[in-house]
Amino acid sequence: MTKETKTDAKQTQKNKFPPGNKIGKQFPPGVSGNPQGRPKLTKLTEALRQQLTETNPDAPEETIAEQIARALISEAKLGNIAAIREVFDRSEGKAPLTLDVGNKDGEPMVITFNFNNPNTRLIGDGE
Repeated sequence: MTKETKTDAKQTQKNKFPPGNKIGKQFPPGVSGNPQGRPKLTKLTEALRQQLTETNPDAPEETIAEQIARALISEAKLGNIAAIREVFDRSEGKAPLTLDVGNKDGEPMVITFNFNNPNTRLIGDGE
C-alpha cells in the first residue's frame, strides 16, 4: 500500500510551500495577529473581584471570598449536591466527559467514511 501525497496548486510534491508563498507567513515579523490583546475585564468582573478581596466588618480576619468558600463547604457538608459538585469541580477539576459509542453487544462500533462520494453519510450498526 503506497502513501498518497495530497497536493494542490500551492504545494510542492514534498508538502512544502514554494518560495514566496504568503499562506505560511500571514503576519510580518514583529506584528501581532492579535493587536488588541486579551479582552479587558468587564466592569462587573472588576467590581466582583474588588468585592471579593474586601473584608467583612463583622469578621475582619477573613475576606469575602474566604467567607463564600466557607459557606460553600458548609453547604456541601450538609449534603447539598450542587455545592458538593462545585467544590469538586473547583478543587479537582471538572470530570472529563465520557461517551460510550459501543453497540448493544459491547463491541466497538464501526464507522465507515467514503470520501469519494459527495453524498457520504454516517453508517452505524442496524442501518
